[in-house]
Amino acid sequence: MQPSRDISRLVEIMAALRNPDGGCPWDLEQDFSTIKHYTIEEAYEVADTIEREDFDHLCEELGDLLLQPVYHAQMAAEKDLFDFGDVVEAITTKLIRRHPHVFGDEAARTAGMAKGTWERIKAEERQGKAKGKIGDRPPSLLDDVPRPLPALSRAEKLDKRAARAGFDWPNAEAVIAKVREEIDEVAEAAHAADPMKTQEELGDLLFAVASLARHLGVEPEAALTEANIKFTRRFHHIEARCREHGLSVAEAGMERLDAFWNEVRESDKMTRKEG
Repeated sequence: MQPSRDISRLVEIMAALRNPDGGCPWDLEQDFSTIKHYTIEEAYEVADTIEREDFDHLCEELGDLLLQPVYHAQMAAEKDLFDFGDVVEAITTKLIRRHPHVFGDEAARTAGMAKGTWERIKAEERQGKAKGKIGDRPPSLLDDVPRPLPALSRAEKLDKRAARAGFDWPNAEAVIAKVREEIDEVAEAAHAADPMKTQEELGDLLFAVASLARHLGVEPEAALTEANIKFTRRFHHIEARCREHGLSVAEAGMERLDAFWNEVRESDKMTRKEG
């Protein structure tokens, strides 16, 4: 078996790894449930590589991610569910269907992508997916928002989907008022020392923040990612300053730590002004 630029070689390698006669014991033990978290992990590693602009390693990480659908397709083929060719056919069918202005007849290409066409096509797809999966309940606009998404991302998508149907705040100011209301309710629950109520109210607050992000045109997951990066960088500054004073962070005391934090905050402000 030799490496190749052809995707069929990857499919062949995966089949060999899963072959009960001479395959890899670890790969043979896996199933959809045990592999799914690797799929999510590989997607995050691709995103992290892009975030760090580490394009030297992006090719490798994309390869790791590409392995995941091949892996799932192989396991599905073993159960006579579908194979990798079906996966490719499904996505090519979807892309052609969603882009009539590119792949449609001459009239469709001339008309271009009319406003609302994309959402209409996706709504039709959602209705198709819902058939046979929800019993007697009518299909919902929220049915295909993936549950395994990070909670903040899923909140933004649920909120956005409901807003398209008209269930929405009139403007960002109204959402800001709601956020303030939720903060008060969190404080009330915390004061009452009610852990379950506090968790519930914190959830409501985070959902309201996700809605505010949408109204402000901000991707909440991206915003929180940037905040995490900024916090990490600033905390590294605190650690460095503590080392300069021969102290650990735990020994420095909050007053000194706060002063170090303010140093890097002021430095960030100056950098933004100069930029």
